[in-house]
Amino acid sequence: MTQALDKPQLLVLVGPTAVGKTRLSLELAEEYDAEIISGDSMQVYRGMDIGTAKANLQERERVPHHLIDIHDPDYPFSVAEFQERARECILDVHARGKLPFLVGGTGLYVESVCYGFEFSEVGSDEGFRAEQLRYAEQFGPDALLEKLRKIDPETAERLHANDQRRVIRALEIFHLTGKSLSERLKVQKKQSPYELCIIGLTMDRALLYKRIEERIDQMIGEGLVEEVEGLLQKGYGKDYISMQGLGYKEIIYYLEGLLSWDAAVQLLKRDTRRFAKRQLSWFRHMKEIQWVDVSELGNFSAHLKEVHAIIADKLNIER
Repeated sequence: MTQALDKPQLLVLVGPTAVGKTRLSLELAEEYDAEIISGDSMQVYRGMDIGTAKANLQERERVPHHLIDIHDPDYPFSVAEFQERARECILDVHARGKLPFLVGGTGLYVESVCYGFEFSEVGSDEGFRAEQLRYAEQFGPDALLEKLRKIDPETAERLHANDQRRVIRALEIFHLTGKSLSERLKVQKKQSPYELCIIGLTMDRALLYKRIEERIDQMIGEGLVEEVEGLLQKGYGKDYISMQGLGYKEIIYYLEGLLSWDAAVQLLKRDTRRFAKRQLSWFRHMKEIQWVDVSELGNFSAHLKEVHAIIADKLNIER
């Protein structure tokens, strides 16, 4: 592998949930002698396998994976920690003569690594946080998100109302600095410490939504409800960051009797469709992404060929 300006090469694969990143990433990792670094904010949690669509053990035996199962679900994982750990993984994989391969759908996490964002310590205001929590309890999570939308519509667009920790943190950043989170991200220097090749997968929106619904039905069949029940029995409460993730909070609503089964499933499908839309919106702002349309599901070899051409052009790697 050749390096430009002595920068480590970094292959990156992004795209919305259910677009087909896992299958393609395994094929590419085997062909390019790469090791996969998960770019997903939820796959770090042990015991949360089905709802996060984590690579299974057989897939992880095919290709080494990093940043999976590194914390218990009661741990408050952050983008700053992810960035630090991902950097360490990239350097380690590169030092061993392998190709670091970042794969995931959490936009801020992936972008923070690709461009070396600096997360200066903003500080905290516990009184302000408590005030926002009381507001959410009184008026609901949607009202809290609407507060954020008024000062930072970009950040509000990519967050879900139930992700109260991140909503409150975005409000807190504005409260402490007078600048929104999206404003702070825009002034980050988009200079990468790596020789980058970023590939994005996209497909027809209706087809993607159909695949999302099929994936959710599959997760339920594989035991998603039992997974959530097991986590609750271990004491991981619904207020943990991890348990507010897609697939977990909706099942908790059902288990607590707040929603019927059909209503919980429909809510999960709706929220996941909306999440995929937010993912695409985030990635569309990353100008260096080379997009590959994978709508023709039976044409995997053609998609693979297109990706090979992109990698050859950007990284000058011979298979």
